[in-house]
Amino acid sequence: MIFSRAGQQQRVLRAVTVFPEIPIATRISQRRHLGHQVPRLTHGELFQKEGVPGLLGTEGYDIAWTSYQGYLIAKLNALTAHTSDETALTKTLAIKYARDPSKASLFNHASMAHNNHQFFSTLSPKKTTPSDALLPLINKSFSSLPSFRSTFLATANALFGPGFVWLVRLTSPPTASSAPPLAILTTYIAGSPYPGAHFRLQPHDMATTATNVTSGTTPQAYAMNLQGTAGMMGPYARADKKLAPGGQDLEVLLGVNTWEHVWLRDYGVGGKRQFLEAWWERIDWDVVEKNMSSIDSWSGRSLKGR
Repeated sequence: MIFSRAGQQQRVLRAVTVFPEIPIATRISQRRHLGHQVPRLTHGELFQKEGVPGLLGTEGYDIAWTSYQGYLIAKLNALTAHTSDETALTKTLAIKYARDPSKASLFNHASMAHNNHQFFSTLSPKKTTPSDALLPLINKSFSSLPSFRSTFLATANALFGPGFVWLVRLTSPPTASSAPPLAILTTYIAGSPYPGAHFRLQPHDMATTATNVTSGTTPQAYAMNLQGTAGMMGPYARADKKLAPGGQDLEVLLGVNTWEHVWLRDYGVGGKRQFLEAWWERIDWDVVEKNMSSIDSWSGRSLKGR
């Protein structure tokens, strides 16, 4: 059942989707240290006035982007103020702290801010179509554009709970020429799609491996001692980092946000599939192609760190 925008259910929803207020002292401090700011969207002014035509109304857009992204950035500034991380890209922070339990909050807010921006940056106020440069890659990977659409939307609709579904380009594919260059990747909650934030390979059992650490050693000295012995993906890993077993380098071309606060306001409970179908009609394929071109320009390194 799709609830009307004027329905009682929607008024209740709007009441519970108010994000926590940031303390005044924190906001004042952030004005002095605005290392992280809400990114400007290409169609941001139009979206602010009219919502995303055919996808989100003005209130839905305000919840999913203006209010929520603002909240994430405010929290991120509070967590990184007066540190070397206060000017780091959100993507950089997500990869840096993905495997650090003591920085879980910082990772969550940085990764979610990056993911949400990726989603909104690929929205268009009007229908666009994939270019002649992108279509061959889609056809090679998914057999056809309709097949890709069906698979992608089915994957997103089947994702239970909040998360993101991504179209990624593999920048270190298998050597076989027939290997598909594109793939669909699913992440949950604020999880990062980038391989640098994934599995940490630790070849040594630290419970049985001698560390040469004596009692009374400071945490800093212990950390230095771990350098070169604590795996390949963590903050104290060896310099010659490698991918996790089975992992591949990739960059994100496109993503859809399946968090309920994005679509409940406009589509109601049970309206996820309708939201996804409407989203497909508002993909900015020109931006998707630019994301792909950015990867090519830097030999596998995207210009869009965000």
